[in-house]
Amino acid sequence: MDVTGSADRFRQACDEARRRGDVVGFVPTMGALHQGHGRLLKQARDECGFVALSIFVNPVQFDSQTDLGAYPRDLGKDRAVAGALRTDLLFAPTETEMYPGGGPEVTVDPGALGERLEGASRQGHFRGVLTVVSKLLHMAGPCRAYFGEKDAQQLALVERLARDLDFPATIVSCPTVREIDGLALSSRNARLSPQERRAAPALFDALSAAASLARGGERRADVLKAEIARGIGAEPLARIDYVAVVDDATWEDATSVQGRARALAAVRFGDVRLIDNLVLPEPAARSVQNTSEPEGSPEER
Repeated sequence: MDVTGSADRFRQACDEARRRGDVVGFVPTMGALHQGHGRLLKQARDECGFVALSIFVNPVQFDSQTDLGAYPRDLGKDRAVAGALRTDLLFAPTETEMYPGGGPEVTVDPGALGERLEGASRQGHFRGVLTVVSKLLHMAGPCRAYFGEKDAQQLALVERLARDLDFPATIVSCPTVREIDGLALSSRNARLSPQERRAAPALFDALSAAASLARGGERRADVLKAEIARGIGAEPLARIDYVAVVDDATWEDATSVQGRARALAAVRFGDVRLIDNLVLPEPAARSVQNTSEPEGSPEER
């Protein structure tokens, strides 16, 4: 595995791969690699001849210096994980390499969606995300870029970025990877105390309960949101930031769930803020015949 902090070397390696006839797979991350990142890298490895991984804790997407300072960093461990997953290139730039002028004067406007939900809770967050993703995609060039569905709003915005600004990148979404108790894998999970970690699956459980209601035929978004809030609120250590149900195509708030929709929530456990989401399934088909077929999982992962 080639390791570099040079943007020029990153560009050069991707260009060389394409000249050899390889498809470039690119996985942008902020490090603290876990099995969720591993899923992205494995899919990129299966689909592409050359796999590049970036690790950069992007300061312009943090609205709190405390949160930025607390973000886990262990490049040595991340390098070992990336190598074990047969990554071809690890790009780990410094802040100066990414922002030579001390910070970008020109940034990417995320539009109206960037001001809602996560954008409302974290001012400027998506402007920072899309700015650094733009820079990274320009460096990588034509590629398949892999993003996880756990950060569903971010994924939707990156898809719009690539579409609206004509990036030569195919954005590939990958399913959320979870612990056995349902907690979505996140670098922030390591900051949970043992007691908070035991409480954290309440987020997934509440979303799953709403998905079960939807499968049973409930289409009223206010009822589904109330079910999520009730489930999370039953956990004393949980503090709700927001609960939402949106149309999965437009990301507009839903009143009555028609077609594909998504339930989302952000919750604090102590000082750690976690997000998660589930697609709300269509009502289960009714049948006049008995069947022994098991129903699918409520989260429809």
